[in-house]
Amino acid sequence: MKPGTALLAAALMLAANGASAETTVALLQGLDKTTARVSTIEAPIGKAVRFGRLVITARACVKHPPEEDPESAAFLQIDELRQSEGTEPVPQRVFTGWMFASSPALSAMESPIYDVSVLDCKTATTSAPASGARGK
Repeated sequence: MKPGTALLAAALMLAANGASAETTVALLQGLDKTTARVSTIEAPIGKAVRFGRLVITARACVKHPPEEDPESAAFLQIDELRQSEGTEPVPQRVFTGWMFASSPALSAMESPIYDVSVLDCKTATTSAPASGARGK
């Protein structure tokens, strides 16, 4: 079995075993190793977000329901903006694949400057009060 096949199989098992497919935001943690800055990043599915020179796009995020063992996984595409002499920064793909919250080292992005890991998957929250929440 190829290395990437095992990751794909694990992600498909998450989705097939009742993992929620309605999550719309991947909650990530980013570490800038040069400044020791740790940041929490909310990456909406299908939208690019910036962390330092990284452009992170979450393509999917799945999460087990509460009654099962806790597990979240996200399919991420990560580009690093690299500056050439006298030109605009050019994105270069540094990672594409599934990352798992319970096993960050299983599929890690290798970078001398940045670490990115999955924390959770969640649905987008709205600020509207729930029905019946108003006082009389």
